[in-house]
Amino acid sequence: MKRRHQRSALALLTAAGTLGVAAPAVAAPAATGTVVTGGTPLNTRSGPSATSPRIGTVENGATVSIVCRIAGQFISGSVSNTGYWDRLADNSYVSDAYVRRGDAEIPKCAATTPMPAVTGSWMLPVPAGLVSGFRTRQRPAHDGVDLGATRNTPIRSASAGTVIRVVCNVSRGTCDVDGNSSLRGCGWYVEVQHAGNVVTRYCHMVRRPSVTVGQTVARGSILGYVGTSGASSGPHLHFEVHAGVPATSANAISPVAFMRARGLTIR
Repeated sequence: MKRRHQRSALALLTAAGTLGVAAPAVAAPAATGTVVTGGTPLNTRSGPSATSPRIGTVENGATVSIVCRIAGQFISGSVSNTGYWDRLADNSYVSDAYVRRGDAEIPKCAATTPMPAVTGSWMLPVPAGLVSGFRTRQRPAHDGVDLGATRNTPIRSASAGTVIRVVCNVSRGTCDVDGNSSLRGCGWYVEVQHAGNVVTRYCHMVRRPSVTVGQTVARGSILGYVGTSGASSGPHLHFEVHAGVPATSANAISPVAFMRARGLTIR
């Protein structure tokens, strides 16, 4: 898969810098819980995913103060199997799968980034505008669309389905660093198979995706985070839709038309 991306629009995104999410103000805890790992320390993360940067650790048996909870990467832990993550009083996150707590109601964390548009069983993968279209005259081999989301924006599954591919695709080197336009490949990417053998593909993630092959995901599940790995000249999401399995160039269809038919607009 060869992906060449327009320098002009993406360079503007790169010039704008890496946009991080400001840490929320420290709030009073809503509940406390006990970390249960079986002995090893529990990593605290900057976001609700095991691939988010590690901030520190909490010892097994320690008490944590929980401010709110948020949906994130699904984790099978020693206490439960869940996609919920707890934000602690220091603004770090731990998986609720490793926290034993009482029945106190824990509020949802305020969204740190806007949610993409949703209609019925489908949604847009990121809340971002179109940078480059599907098979344009300038790029006839471009089998998807580029959406100009900033680095570390959560990439959400466009509909419920099963993860069928988690791949590092680059002509040389590694997907764990920023790519450039001299490379070939989609970088870190995920494919999800949906009802009716529709496949969606999500490319250029900033690091290894948050999901694994065979995992069932709901609409809106976080698959990974926007980056610029592989053949890319700036952070964005390359998004494809395929009418068939396996996903190939021959069965790629316009994501704009596909989403429009489901009441969603990519513009």
